[in-house]
Amino acid sequence: MITVQKINNTTFEVTVEGRMVTKHKVTVTPAYYEKLTGGQVPAEVLVERSFEFLLAREPNTSILRSFDLPVIGRYFPEYERVIREMLE
Repeated sequence: MITVQKINNTTFEVTVEGRMVTKHKVTVTPAYYEKLTGGQVPAEVLVERSFEFLLAREPNTSILRSFDLPVIGRYFPEYERVIREMLE
């Protein structure tokens, strides 16, 4: 289960409940949010779908504890294309 809590306009705390519970701090700039969503979904949904994307590829214990959302694309080059499809 993924829980996203908004801390402020650019920062979110994500709790992932798997075999182990992990907490992550994620930042999303307004420009990157707009690039991926066109403003069509709340930022919390973008963050949640991004974690669904990650969890399909690695366990929650392997996800960085603190990162900027664009970092995902460094590890998974298909991220931006896939996340846009997930948000449609």
